[in-house]
Formats: sequence, structure tokens, C-alpha cells
Amino acid sequence: MAAVIRVGVVGGAGRMGREVCRAVEEADDLTLAAVVDPALEANGSERPHGAGGAVSSGRLESLADAGVEVAVDFTVAASARTTLPWLAEHGIHAVVGTTGLGEEDLDVLARACSDGRANAVIAPNFAIGAVLLMRFCELAAPFMDGAEIVELHHDRKRDAPSGTAVRTAARIAAARDSAGAAPLSDATTEMVLDGARGAAGPGGVRVHSVRLPGLVAHEEVIFGALGQSLTLRHDSFDRRSFMPGVLLAVRRVPDLPGLTVGLDALLGV
Repeated sequence: MAAVIRVGVVGGAGRMGREVCRAVEEADDLTLAAVVDPALEANGSERPHGAGGAVSSGRLESLADAGVEVAVDFTVAASARTTLPWLAEHGIHAVVGTTGLGEEDLDVLARACSDGRANAVIAPNFAIGAVLLMRFCELAAPFMDGAEIVELHHDRKRDAPSGTAVRTAARIAAARDSAGAAPLSDATTEMVLDGARGAAGPGGVRVHSVRLPGLVAHEEVIFGALGQSLTLRHDSFDRRSFMPGVLLAVRRVPDLPGLTVGLDALLGV
């Protein structure tokens, strides 16, 4: 029988953090050992979390004290920049869903994970359908003449565009470049309203961000060619849609040396 993995959740008081805690508690091969969030701290003390006996704390040190093997981080970029090197230094594997981290942050994390003590998986989106969407976009990109991305999220999302949209644009651009496709063109030069054409992402792929109450996480990629179009869309209607990908990463990260970006390698696509 496989050993049960001791899991900690950083940002456990947030919307995604609470879902991760619930998913871990429901999994037979995982145990929730610690939940860390400044909002959970009560006069610097630690206290039991839920019925499973996990510790709730505002201190990162409680992860090590609780014997956490894998920590899931769903916080904000400013916080993750402190948390992730700390996890690597203490030999705790990391699964990261925090958005807003750039290439420099990935370089720092890769160096922190280079000594073999701890590994990390970071993904812009843990919904398996979103991962497949990006792969399908790579397949379509060289054969179409234009591509634009519309990403839609709830109105409390801090960043725009989403990490998934930026990653999708980058993969479309890379696929077109690898195939020798012509550069994307945009003949629109007169902007009646600033930002009407969205933002120019990697390779000139335009990205448009929508923020509205009632949404969760949605992405639509529209390809165009002479006399035709192709639309690929993924919708997350509930935050539970991300949990299978998160749990997959938790189970696999101990065996994935260094830093792994995206779930593609875990899914074999």
C-alpha cells in the first residue's frame, strides 16, 4: 500500500485554498497536515483545522513542524516569492497555482529546486480541459492566418490578462514560428477607444480580458483563415474543476526533478 502524502495548503483561507483543503481531505491517499494563511492566525497561536487534526496557522514554519511533504500554494505573487524559496530550502515539494509570476520568478524557483531536495510544479491553470485547449491551439496555430484570445474571469481576479491566456498566446506564437508561418498582421490603426484591440501578447496574438460577477474561469481562442474560422473554448463553472489537476500534481511532484511548468508532462500531451 502506497504511503499517504502529508499535504499543506498555503493560502488556505482563500476561495481556491478552501477547495484544495476539501479535495485533499476527501482523497484516501492524502492527508491535510497544515493550513497556512495570515487570516487564520490568532494572536500568533496554532489551532486545529477541521475534523482531521490539521494545524491552522499564519506561520510557514508550521508546515515543517507538521511534517508536510507537499505544499500547495494559491496565494498572490508577492507572497509566493517569499514562500516558494522557503519551501525549497526546507525540502518541501511545491504545487503552485498562484498567478502573476513572471519568467524571472520561474528562474528563481528553478534555481531553488536545482539541488534535488525539493521539486515544484507550477501551472497557469489546473483544469485538465484548459491544458487540452492549449495543446489543441498549438495544433491549429500553423494552419490558420490569425488568432485572438478572449479570457473571462470573475470580477475579483487581481491580474489581467490571465496567466492561462498569456501562456496560450505564447504557445500559439511558438507553434507558428516553429512551422515557419507568416507573422500575424493587424491592419487596424485607428483606435476610437484605447485598448479596443486588447493587448498584444506573444507573437502579436491579441488578448482581451473580461471581468464580470458570476464568472469563474473561461477562455475562448478564435482562429481565422480565408473563408473560415475555428473557435476553441474551455469553461470552468466551478472551482472544483481545478482539483483533479491539483491532486495529480500533488501525487506526481515528488518524482518530477526540479521545476515543471504546466500539466502537459503529467498528462503526456
